[in-house]
Amino acid sequence: MSVFERYLTVWVFLCIVVGIGLGQLAPAPFQAIGRMELAQVNLPVGLLIWVMIIPMLIKVDFSSLSQVKAHWRGIGVTLFVNWAVKPFSMAFLGWLFVREVFAPWLPAEQLDSYIAGLILLAAAPCTAMVFVWSRLTNGHPLFTLSQVALNDTIMVFAFAPVVGLLLGLSSITVPWDTLVTSVVLYIVVPVILAQLLRRHLLKRGAAGFEAALAKIGPWSITALLATLVLLFAFQGQAIIDQPLVIAMLAVPILIQVLFNSALAYWLNRKLGEAHSVACPSALIGASNFFELAVAAAISLFGFQSGAALATVVGVLIEVPVMLLVVRVVNQSKGWYEQGAQRA
Repeated sequence: MSVFERYLTVWVFLCIVVGIGLGQLAPAPFQAIGRMELAQVNLPVGLLIWVMIIPMLIKVDFSSLSQVKAHWRGIGVTLFVNWAVKPFSMAFLGWLFVREVFAPWLPAEQLDSYIAGLILLAAAPCTAMVFVWSRLTNGHPLFTLSQVALNDTIMVFAFAPVVGLLLGLSSITVPWDTLVTSVVLYIVVPVILAQLLRRHLLKRGAAGFEAALAKIGPWSITALLATLVLLFAFQGQAIIDQPLVIAMLAVPILIQVLFNSALAYWLNRKLGEAHSVACPSALIGASNFFELAVAAAISLFGFQSGAALATVVGVLIEVPVMLLVVRVVNQSKGWYEQGAQRA
C-alpha cells in the first residue's frame, strides 16, 4: 500500500473540508454541474466513476473463475456472507439505528434515504481494493483473484434485484429504470471496457502490463477524491446544520464490517480452510465497492440526498476499519490454524 493509499482517510477528510467550503463560497458552479444530467445520471460524475472503476477492473482476470473449485469452501463462505448475510444485516442495522436509535437526531425527511444509502453500500461487495488488503495478510493470490472475478460476475446480475428487493421492503420507491441504468453504466460497461483494455495492455508483456497499471492506478483515487469534493459541496449545508449525522451513520457501517468479517473468518476456520484463504474471504465480506455505491446513490437519489451522504460515510471509514481487520487476522493466525487443523 502506497503512502497515499495508507492515508486515504486524511485525503477524504480534506476533500470534505474543501467540498463544504467551496459549496458555501461558490454554489453556482456546483449547481450548474448538478444540472448536467441524462436519464437522471449526472454526466460529470458518471465520467469520474468510470475513471475510478476501470483501472481497478483491469486487474481482474475473469479466466481465473476456472480455479474456483480448488477452494470451494472459502468461495462458499464468501458468497454466503456477501449475498445472503451482508445486504440483509445492513437493512436491519439501518432500520435499527436510523429509524429507532438515532431517529430523534436525524432529519425526518432523510430517514428513508439514509437507509437506502446503507443498503446500496452493503449490496456492493468490495472488488479491487481486496487485492490491497489480501496482500497485507499474505492472502492466497489466486483465491483472491478468483473470488473477485466471481463477485464481479455475480454483481452484474444480482446488484439490481437485491437492492430493489431491500429498498422495496424498506417501503422506499424504487426507480427501476435508473437502477438498471446504474448497473449497466457502472458495472456492465466498465467491465467490458476494462477487459478490452486489459487484453490490449497484455500484448505488451507482463512487465509492460504492470508498468501501465502503475501509471493509471492513481487515477482511481484521484477521481474518487474529485467526486467527494462535488458530493460535499452539495452536502455541506446539511453537515453544517447537523455535524453528528456522519458519526451516527458510521455506527451501523462499522458494526456491519466487524460482524461480517468475523463471521466469514470464523466460518472458514470451522470448515478447515487455510489461513491464506480465510483472510481474503473475510476481507471481501467486510469491505464495500464504495465507488459503485456512491454512483448508484447519486443516480437514484441525487447529489443532495441522504443516500449519497451515507455511501460517502462508507468511504470515510473504509481504510482505517479495514486496516484494523487486517491487523486482527494477522495477529490471530496461530489461533486460527489450531482450530482449522482440528476441523
